[in-house]
Amino acid sequence: MQLTQFTDYALRTLIYIAVRDGDVCTITEIADSYRISKNHLMKVAHRLGQLNVLKTIRGKHGGLLLNTTPELINIGHLVKQLENNFFIVECFDQSKKSCRIAPVCKLKHILQEAKDNFFQTLEQYTLKDIVKNQVELSHILLKNKNRH
Repeated sequence: MQLTQFTDYALRTLIYIAVRDGDVCTITEIADSYRISKNHLMKVAHRLGQLNVLKTIRGKHGGLLLNTTPELINIGHLVKQLENNFFIVECFDQSKKSCRIAPVCKLKHILQEAKDNFFQTLEQYTLKDIVKNQVELSHILLKNKNRH
């Protein structure tokens, strides 16, 4: 199982903003810090704004802020909202019925259990848990920013 790049970027964006601890962050800063596409991050920020995870501020001094505290951003719930599907195998998608053994397959039940356990684990953590090492993250993510 693999998360999409979109979800990966969303989680990294939230980490960056949480590390900044209340400072307004720009897409350019985040993209430069991670060396990732600004265009992709714009879409990510837009979606996180739609989900009310981020507050987007327009204008000259605009940017991004967390819309709530890091301890209220549950990683499992967020990933479920960001991912379009979790079709680990073809039979998880009801629109595809081409597997001949689907009616008697035991594998799909094992994979479903694994998927459930994956989310159960993610749901035990919040953004606050991910940024507990804020000092170390700051040294890495903000080193170019601190030089200016």
